[in-house]
Amino acid sequence: MEKHQQNIRNFCIIAHVDHGKSTLADRIMEKTGALAAREMRAQFLDKMDIERERGITIKAQAVRINYRAQDGQDYLLNLIDTPGHVDFNYEVSRSLSACEGAVLVVDAVQGVESQTVANAYLAIENNLEILPVINKIDLPAARPEEIKRQIEERIGIPADAAIPASAKSGIGIAEVLEGIIKILPPPKGDRDASVRALIFDSWFDSYLGVVVLVRVFDGALRKGDKVRIVSTGKDYEVLNLGVFTPHPEPIAELGPGEVGFLTAAIKTVHETKIGDTITLTNRPCENPLPGFREVKPMVFAGFYPIDSAQYEALKLAMEKLRLNDSSFNFLPETSQALGFGFRCGFLGLLHMEIIRERLEREYNLELITTAPTVAFRIKTMKGEWLEVESPQKFPSVQEIAEIQEPFITAQLHLPTEYLGNVIQLCSARRGVQTKMEYPTPDRVVLHYELPLSEMMFDFYDRLKTLTQGYASFDYDFLDWRSSDLIRLHILINGDPVDALSVIVHRDKADYMGREIIRKLREEIPRQMYEVAIQAAIGSKIIARETVKALRKNVTSKCYGGDISRKRKLLEKQKEGKKRMKQVGSVAIPQEAFLAVLKVE
Repeated sequence: MEKHQQNIRNFCIIAHVDHGKSTLADRIMEKTGALAAREMRAQFLDKMDIERERGITIKAQAVRINYRAQDGQDYLLNLIDTPGHVDFNYEVSRSLSACEGAVLVVDAVQGVESQTVANAYLAIENNLEILPVINKIDLPAARPEEIKRQIEERIGIPADAAIPASAKSGIGIAEVLEGIIKILPPPKGDRDASVRALIFDSWFDSYLGVVVLVRVFDGALRKGDKVRIVSTGKDYEVLNLGVFTPHPEPIAELGPGEVGFLTAAIKTVHETKIGDTITLTNRPCENPLPGFREVKPMVFAGFYPIDSAQYEALKLAMEKLRLNDSSFNFLPETSQALGFGFRCGFLGLLHMEIIRERLEREYNLELITTAPTVAFRIKTMKGEWLEVESPQKFPSVQEIAEIQEPFITAQLHLPTEYLGNVIQLCSARRGVQTKMEYPTPDRVVLHYELPLSEMMFDFYDRLKTLTQGYASFDYDFLDWRSSDLIRLHILINGDPVDALSVIVHRDKADYMGREIIRKLREEIPRQMYEVAIQAAIGSKIIARETVKALRKNVTSKCYGGDISRKRKLLEKQKEGKKRMKQVGSVAIPQEAFLAVLKVE
């Protein structure tokens, strides 16, 4: 192995939300002189406004840092900043596979929390060496010794070398940098082998085309090389090669163990999938890097413009967003109630929220979002299989032979005192427990098989509420299973509102129907006439609520007088309201569509 390779360290920083991951990255860049003092700002690597506001990282970033260690040698540190949320789990695991080590940040007050454990296990599965850092030791309530014990008990890694630090006030940053060099291993790789480079992120640039972040494992990439992307078999020529320091800088070649970016006039991010392997066209590698899989959307929802004139603007905005996010896709669809819109696919509910917020904020659109659903597989009486991702496209009951829905395997990490609450929640969501483990006396890990559709309706929020925010939750797709599912229609004044239809399990249909229309009655404002809200399965009405009409006092001009005169006026008013009801349509506010999600 060359001396140069010995002096490279590829690492990422992993932590629970708000434990100081991005602040530590800032301090490392400041300490090594990667950023001048005037360029410094908090959470430098979180570029998007929405990342900075929510305090979460959505896109991975990679920074190359030059560092002169205490032994007098110069080292190259590649810091890979990763997203931490379960929706972006696949991207996290690909980013981790580009590293040899991880810095695990634990808050000196909060201690080891759910996501700390989940991320640490992900790192251990990827065979990474872990350097624990106990952050925020300058807070009065800090308890570093106790946290060291927690790290050993809950995660099962030795914590005697854990570094006490405070990223905010810059304590212990030098020790962290020395620890990275001493404890984390250098990359392995053969310069003479055929090129194997891992794509761990990509985004679209309007001047250069797609910018691809890569980690080279074997061989060397140079400007002008003809390269092939293994899963698509397409060939490109490398036009630019560079590294982020954190500003982009051109470079002549990327050798084994190095991290950088390349551009090759690639038109869309769909051609550069995360986890894929890049190799040379004239000397392709025999074995691509392991672990690549296509990311499939799991959650579907309809997006409709409130003003139908914004339809084209919405389409254009979504096409621009898709350039940067290969896991987001959409197809046009129409709804009787909402007009023209799109059916969109997402990785999870957070992914959906972020896309919606970006559309509304960056493109000034006003949207109505329908209740999210999952894809179902339906076998018709003719023996054909259909994949249906919206309730509107469900065939009639007579045509269906079998319905299958996707199941997931879920792991829930939680403190033992909340065990009863969480088991009750999972059972209510048709979950089947497969395993229960106690890594420490006060922590429990539950393994469940759950239908994905049951997760759509505030499962995550309920889990956090029941465990005071201490539970963490991680899931993977398992398989398709037959279920007794039916479509629940919502009728308003006798007209079905397709955008409010939901697919539910037969056992829960009556309850769901009553709950949804109770919520709708609270959200739909009173009109000039009575509004009937009904829930139906097929042609059978199972629940009804009525929004009372606004009434004007038409008898106010009869002071005393004959009662039959008053009755006649009221009857006349009733007649007028009946006529209005026949021609009038009910304005349904956006809150009513969202109320369907809040059903317990």
